Amino acid sequence: MKFLQDLTYNELEKITLDCGMPKYRVGQLFSWITRGVKYGEMSNIPQSMKDALINIGYNDEPIRIIKTLESKLDGTVKFLYALQDGNVIEGVLMKYKYGNTLCVSTQVGCRMNCAFCASGLDGLVRNLTAGEILGQIIAVNAKYGEKTVGNVVLMGSGEPLDNYDNTVKFLTNVSDPKGLNISKRGVSLSTCGLCDKMRRLCDEGFTPTLTISLHAPNDEIRKKIMPIANRYTVNEVVDAARYYFNITKRRVIFEYSLISGVNDTEECAYELARLIKGFPCHVNLIALNSVKERALNGTSKAHVEKFKAWLEGLKVSVTLRRSMGADIDGACGQLRRKFIKGGGVQ
Repeated sequence: MKFLQDLTYNELEKITLDCGMPKYRVGQLFSWITRGVKYGEMSNIPQSMKDALINIGYNDEPIRIIKTLESKLDGTVKFLYALQDGNVIEGVLMKYKYGNTLCVSTQVGCRMNCAFCASGLDGLVRNLTAGEILGQIIAVNAKYGEKTVGNVVLMGSGEPLDNYDNTVKFLTNVSDPKGLNISKRGVSLSTCGLCDKMRRLCDEGFTPTLTISLHAPNDEIRKKIMPIANRYTVNEVVDAARYYFNITKRRVIFEYSLISGVNDTEECAYELARLIKGFPCHVNLIALNSVKERALNGTSKAHVEKFKAWLEGLKVSVTLRRSMGADIDGACGQLRRKFIKGGGVQ
């Protein structure tokens, strides 16, 4: 299935001209597309052009919101989206003083199967197209008003770099000045550490803030919780992160979820500090949001603070990520699983 939102401005221009329409129609059509307007409501587009696009297989709505949950604790909003093929994905709108950030998914499910994450419990169903990724932002803006989403994090279900081509096309489209025009610095991409794709990303000129799910200071621990560690060592991951910084000059963030009795010892803190020594990076500590299907428990709040203090004492730049949406299944994959397994959301 093809979607108008999959197209770059230049691709849309070519298709428009091929349909025999004047060039000025491109801007009009692109404006409608990035606002989530359907064919029937595109008031200044001739029906002949709409028919031509439909005849060559372009759908006007890749995704729609079917469920909205709002946290009573912090105003975080969780969305369940329906795709045209019947699959469902989810996203989270987080509200900060500096603006709103939308967490988007890049795949239906995930093949990485990290031991602390619900997204990979049922494996990878399929990749999302660039338009389905972009459509998540468009749908939220359409619901709450234009410019609702100011920043984007590719941290929802799926591994963005495992869906490389669609992800980089999304990065092109989301920052297009003629479209959503979200700043390139306002986009973060989270990866479990696909080293070759990390290097390729910056070699091809893409510069999102790179956030690496490290979660362990050595290969022995990482292999227990992240299957990807059987392919890439922690040293290879950090080397690729250094390369990314050297090319882009963008500071890399390492995410580290604290799991009780697994990666939260003082020795782990020292090992982590040694691993990233001399590298302009930042560690984002995460108090693990436990998933009932996974046999792992988060570190206590007191011990999280202790681990943070150990890193600070070792001169590591570190913060504790604010937990948001705890009362609405804020962790990736939880709401989708309830929908699939229970036949609906309670």
